Amino acid sequence: MKLTIIAGARPNFMKIAPVIHAIEKVQKEGKQISYRLVHTGQHYDKNMSDTFFEELNIPKPDVNLGIGGGSQAEQTAGIMVAFEKELMANPTDLVVVVGDVTSTMACSIVAKKLNTKVAHIEAGIRSWDLTMPEEINRMVTDCLADYYFTTTELAGQNLRNTGVKDDRIFFVGNVMIDTLLANINRLVKPAIFDALSLKEKEYLMLTLHRPANVDEAGKLKTLMTEIVDNVYGLPVIFPIHPRTAKIFSELGIEADNLFIVDPMGYLQFNYMVKHAKAVITDSGGITEETTVMGIPCITLRDNTERPETCTIGTNELIGTNPTAIKPTLEKLFAGSWKKGGIPELWDGKAAERIVELILKLQEYSTEYKGRGMQDQVKL
Repeated sequence: MKLTIIAGARPNFMKIAPVIHAIEKVQKEGKQISYRLVHTGQHYDKNMSDTFFEELNIPKPDVNLGIGGGSQAEQTAGIMVAFEKELMANPTDLVVVVGDVTSTMACSIVAKKLNTKVAHIEAGIRSWDLTMPEEINRMVTDCLADYYFTTTELAGQNLRNTGVKDDRIFFVGNVMIDTLLANINRLVKPAIFDALSLKEKEYLMLTLHRPANVDEAGKLKTLMTEIVDNVYGLPVIFPIHPRTAKIFSELGIEADNLFIVDPMGYLQFNYMVKHAKAVITDSGGITEETTVMGIPCITLRDNTERPETCTIGTNELIGTNPTAIKPTLEKLFAGSWKKGGIPELWDGKAAERIVELILKLQEYSTEYKGRGMQDQVKL
């Protein structure tokens, strides 16, 4: 069986890495499965160096389509044109897409137009916010996919509500957590930890990049002021996103406890998260990692596609109004933050389940055609 696995941006490689490791494991057991890793080049990342791939034991792509930047339409069109040529030159049995970047949607469209089956890893998650490009990418991809690998039962229910049949939905867990757990004992202390004389549980990590928080200078300045003024003098470490840096540099924000640092590698950043008192963010993926590590997380968003991090985990969704920051931090420092738990099947074995299911799906398609998939394809 041949797979074509799509990655469009750095976080995608975190998600496909355990899938590839699981494929390589079953290959050694004699299973007939192979893969071609396609990087669309949707995001250029200077940190995507040889060191990045070696650090996380991630294979280098077989091809980089080199799409680069542009508007949503330009990127989508560029990816579709380039991937159509790639897929025609290298036919496959199954195109595997992950997450919700533009490449996920664009490659799914191309695959289906070429009559190639599509599997979506991290299917069914929803924020219900159509102002987010990622939400549109998720919805379009899930309209086209043949197989849906979900992180939670809720994601599966979201799919059922749109008419996806049960026998196409497979609750497998979270591949991003596979990567975290595989590397949790390999985290690397960055130089700034000692350079700033940081102490465990006596600093906060901050990440901001979403337009609602960073595009309007006055809003960003108010958010930053509320944060640094209400952490009782503890250091706030802010690895600044390039998007945020452009605006931040014009604000003139200065505080003795605010430290602006360059973006960190995966192992370094998660070391900082693991030892922090709390994380303040507007990211989605970070809320999953803090949940598994048991770190309090404050999310500056009005909605989330990962509600289980709030209902089960350590995350609190407080919106984008700066006035919500002070009472939330007071709750944190009062020691009354919820303990949280870990969602079902976030156990580091999601990729193994996915590969096992893909092999069974292939077996079903060749040996059980015409019979009920639900009866034949089970873990």
